[in-house]
Amino acid sequence: MSLVPSLPLVGGCQCGACRYAVSAAPLTLYVCHCTECQRQSGSAFGMSMPVPRAGFAITRGTPATWRRVAASGRAVDCAACPTCGTRLAHFPTRNDAVVNVKAGTLDDTTWLRPVGHLWTRSAQSWVTIPTNVLAYAGQPSDFDALYTAWAASTARV
Repeated sequence: MSLVPSLPLVGGCQCGACRYAVSAAPLTLYVCHCTECQRQSGSAFGMSMPVPRAGFAITRGTPATWRRVAASGRAVDCAACPTCGTRLAHFPTRNDAVVNVKAGTLDDTTWLRPVGHLWTRSAQSWVTIPTNVLAYAGQPSDFDALYTAWAASTARV
């Protein structure tokens, strides 16, 4: 079980020029193994934490933004620090109600426990996908199961 710390959640870039606050509870947390996430993270995967867009605010700096089109054909507006290049968030154009915070940029990452893995067919061969999480070979048709799994994993008993 993963217990989300008290809100707001805060984070920012490597150099400190850009900071943000999340004042709404995360909707889910997942790992993406697509080649786009591998490239943007410079690693084996990216980690995304969708939150309600109204609950996300830049508190310092002005991120550079640009639009990219994913392999799925969906457009995503990306935000990164213009000084150090740290990717902070993605704003999917298909759903203007959420922002996908790049969870590794949170100040406190000790509580993060992803409930799903996307694009596992692109995962590096040495990455082991846990058996107790949702796993999708590609892009799921919707995120309902990921939202449900997150709610169950963060429920306070």
